[in-house]
Amino acid sequence: MRAGAAAALAAGVLLPLARRRLKARPALTVAACAVAPVGLAVLAPRTKLRDAALFGLQMWAFTMSHELPYDDPEALRRRLRIRYPIELDRVLGGGELPGVRLQRLLAKPGGVTALDRFLSAVHWAWFFEPHSSLVYILARDDERFARAARQMAATYDLGCILYFAVPTAPPWWASEEGHLSDEPQDPELRRLMVDVGERFWGKAWPRLYGSLGGNPWAAMPSLHFATSLLAALLLAESSPAAGAVGWGYAITLGFALVYLGEHYVTDLLAGAALVALVRRGEPLAEPLALRLSDAVQRLERIANG
Repeated sequence: MRAGAAAALAAGVLLPLARRRLKARPALTVAACAVAPVGLAVLAPRTKLRDAALFGLQMWAFTMSHELPYDDPEALRRRLRIRYPIELDRVLGGGELPGVRLQRLLAKPGGVTALDRFLSAVHWAWFFEPHSSLVYILARDDERFARAARQMAATYDLGCILYFAVPTAPPWWASEEGHLSDEPQDPELRRLMVDVGERFWGKAWPRLYGSLGGNPWAAMPSLHFATSLLAALLLAESSPAAGAVGWGYAITLGFALVYLGEHYVTDLLAGAALVALVRRGEPLAEPLALRLSDAVQRLERIANG
């Protein structure tokens, strides 16, 4: 049993990296990612470190899985949705995209401002913020961690399913491809993060920017906003002060995502709806989650004597 668990763990880590060379089917890659946390849970008794490692494997699975559709860009391009978030955002913006309106008011044509730098830094901090929030909860009150991690994982996983089902172009890509301009005089939407990154990171920027492009059409819903919003809710349950910090970050990030050209307001609203679905649905899913947890714990006891 321990050998099988070790094999499952190794496959979940290594197969996604070699999937293109091995021409592995997406379903096989997803399955390998899914069993890796089970393998670790069987091999190691529960500790705070193992809890953190299990969520790390969950995030590895999400990162690899959300890139899978873009392994065949041409096939994904044939299913790509471009127009619907543009039309919805124009309704929300009173005839003009909110992102375009914000850039016209606040951005510097052809340059970057202190606001651009600050909001880009807020955006980059997202790669750590949801996970740091869970680490805080684990350290402060580990009894809350399992539920918090379960909700965060569900948010990522459901978002990933939507990325597979409804590939949607972000506003910066739509602007670069000329889909935002109905008339020649219409203003373009800049991806301000790129302008800031080129100036701030210098020669390291191309490599950093390339690492962010695993699937540029994974935009609806905005998991940037959804996970930061969920983190704020979870932190507020743990501590009012931590919750205030979480809410401050989530609100600032939401503004940044629209202003920087990363997401439509529609993407953010869909992310908020996803969080509401996870929070309302969690009590319904909890019995199944606990039964699965009990089954894995029985395997762990057998494997470790």
